[in-house]
Amino acid sequence: MELPLFPLHSVLCPGVALPLHIFEERYRLLVSRCIERSEPFGVVLIRDGREVGPMAGRLADVGTTALIRRAGRYPDGRYDIVAVGERRFRVMSLDHERQPYLLGDVTLIDEGLGSQTDAERMAGRVGQRFLRYLELLQPALDDDGPEIEIEVEIEAPEDTLSEGEPVAMTIEGLEAEESGLPSPEPTLDTSGLSPDQRRDLLMAAARRLTATDDPTALSYLLTGLIQVDLPVRQGLLEAPDTVGRLVGLDALLTREIGHLDRNLRPISLDPRLLSLRRN
Repeated sequence: MELPLFPLHSVLCPGVALPLHIFEERYRLLVSRCIERSEPFGVVLIRDGREVGPMAGRLADVGTTALIRRAGRYPDGRYDIVAVGERRFRVMSLDHERQPYLLGDVTLIDEGLGSQTDAERMAGRVGQRFLRYLELLQPALDDDGPEIEIEVEIEAPEDTLSEGEPVAMTIEGLEAEESGLPSPEPTLDTSGLSPDQRRDLLMAAARRLTATDDPTALSYLLTGLIQVDLPVRQGLLEAPDTVGRLVGLDALLTREIGHLDRNLRPISLDPRLLSLRRN
């Protein structure tokens, strides 16, 4: 299948949200066409260099399709979007010629589970390790971790907006609901809470997340949440099955818990999940 590609210094996992600020003309065109057609684009990791020039040999072989779930357009044509990862794909070939943005001939990758028994056992083990990881991570979050601030998009006529304020509508002035996009839902802003309240809220959310009975979904969500180097995250994305990904996560969490226990290297949750990213 043919897919418009968005190369990024980022790894997107299925089920994980990706906020993006779109200002380059070619990516404005990509976003507008994906919204009009209710079609996904593909996110692929740039392994080497910047997002300029030929991409052959510089992109990861495996990426993730991303469907736009929320979109806001600024009066000058820029976009703020939130896309959600859906399916892994393998890049077979690249086309730089037919569109201003990159096109890829891709093949969707089937999800392998591995042993059901092993998947369920490892999901429970990794879930518990993740909770311990967050408990040890709290001092770093309290001291200098990013505040979680979520803006709720409010529809307003363009001539009533101050410069730079986004309009909660998509192509041709359509509201999100009319264009096939779900209406944006407000998300809790924890910036006004005490450290103890933030800690309790975060741990409650983590317990709900790890209580899932879907080992594959859990493996991808934790791959997207844990702070690791991009090649490591890409390796987890490319794991042949869920059990292999959970085994990799177990080893990483064990290592990070050991570091945090000894106060060797405090880390914070990936800031790309908490703030808008520019293309």
